[in-house]
Amino acid sequence: MEHRREGLDLPPVYRLVTLREHADAFAHALSIGAQEGAGTLVWVRRFDVMEVAVVLEPEEPLANARRAIYAGLCALADALAIHCPPEKPIEFAWPDAVMFDKGLIGGGRIGWPKGTREDDVPEFLVFGAMLRTFVSARGETGVSARGETGVSARGEAGTWASGTSLEHEGFETIDIAALVESFARHLMVHVHAWQDRGFKQVGEQWLARLPRIAAERRGIAENGDLLLRPSGATSTEERRALAPLLAQPTWLDPQTGMPWL
Repeated sequence: MEHRREGLDLPPVYRLVTLREHADAFAHALSIGAQEGAGTLVWVRRFDVMEVAVVLEPEEPLANARRAIYAGLCALADALAIHCPPEKPIEFAWPDAVMFDKGLIGGGRIGWPKGTREDDVPEFLVFGAMLRTFVSARGETGVSARGETGVSARGEAGTWASGTSLEHEGFETIDIAALVESFARHLMVHVHAWQDRGFKQVGEQWLARLPRIAAERRGIAENGDLLLRPSGATSTEERRALAPLLAQPTWLDPQTGMPWL
């Protein structure tokens, strides 16, 4: 059962923009980011997903600033952790998906103004997030809030076998507004930590939710690439590029506008 409230209780650094269902929080935040500025939080009132986007003001060139995807994902996972049973793990799938008890439940995405070069400090960034709360009774075939139809399938870039939802995972009451509020507060904490002490802490918290592959050491490069090094003095470091994967979120079905099932 969903618990609905009219507004949000947000820290004063945020300015709330509320949209009706069928809207797109991420696209709307990108369209108003230059005018409204940092701290603008766009929330789409829907029952089937938690959908939100936040405008950020980076202080680094785009090549480094896109690491904000990790801060946003950490905030999203932290918010979910507050409201979920402690025995069910929340993990990440490279580079942008959120897994709940091994099932895909949503993820994050990031965007910036068109024409921004790698060495430019972006005028703004937008982090968008989505968590599935309910699955349509239609099953794997459904109609998205954007008015498109399609059949959900496993994302080729993902590592999940199937999708899930908060309802499916046993949440009797789903307070979407409370999830958004928790996300906003945790995002503020992670952004401030990055600004005050550098990116290391944010990166370590993201890596802590990334399932281990064998016994490798992991790290995040200054440009956001994932660094993997298997155990052993002669092992060769593997570098997985972040930037090319951000154009199309791995967790998002482009036909339905929803997380893959």
